[in-house]
Amino acid sequence: MDKSYYIKDDLKKFGDITDFQEKLGKKFFEYYGEVFEEGALSKREKALIALAVAHTVQCPYCIDAYTTDSLENGASEEQMMEAVHVSAAIRGGSSLVHGVQMMNKVKDVSM
Repeated sequence: MDKSYYIKDDLKKFGDITDFQEKLGKKFFEYYGEVFEEGALSKREKALIALAVAHTVQCPYCIDAYTTDSLENGASEEQMMEAVHVSAAIRGGSSLVHGVQMMNKVKDVSM
């Protein structure tokens, strides 16, 4: 059986990004940590947003991390799936709205 390109254990190595550029890595993690603190949005809300974005950018590491984070911050399975559907709607809508580019080109070429 072939190994997956994405190795689940690599998620645990995320903190190692500072190894090759300590200064910027530390700044990133400082910012990252601050972003996910309780603020105008609850930690649960932020975890659900992150879960939806993870699906939109199709990052398996992020999907794993924010599935766990969503559960740990009190999100229900229904809320999590709804967040995934929001991601699908935005991703699909983005493809469809770019159809306007095609329609504009067809009109230009047809005239």
